Amino acid sequence: MLFAVLCKDKPDSLQLRMDTRSEHVAFLNDLNARGVLAFAGPFLDDAGKPNGSLVVFKLDTIEEAKTTAAADPYAKAGLFAEVDIKPWNWVFNNPQA
Repeated sequence: MLFAVLCKDKPDSLQLRMDTRSEHVAFLNDLNARGVLAFAGPFLDDAGKPNGSLVVFKLDTIEEAKTTAAADPYAKAGLFAEVDIKPWNWVFNNPQA
């Protein structure tokens, strides 16, 4: 099952995001190697700077998705003001379909 993790950064947190980015990328690379990561990327503000994240996990339960999202270095660093996790169905342009 797919779970979309929608994250909104705290205001004025770009430096925290940049300081934590290498750990976050390593975390996502590990998830990808284990077949857990479907895709991921940042949301951008009007100036083209990251201000949130969209991460989609391939997991069995929402509890696993919550645990995995909480283990993200960005989450551990306190980057996010809001995190919303929703089951998601990839209908169009799904390379697995």
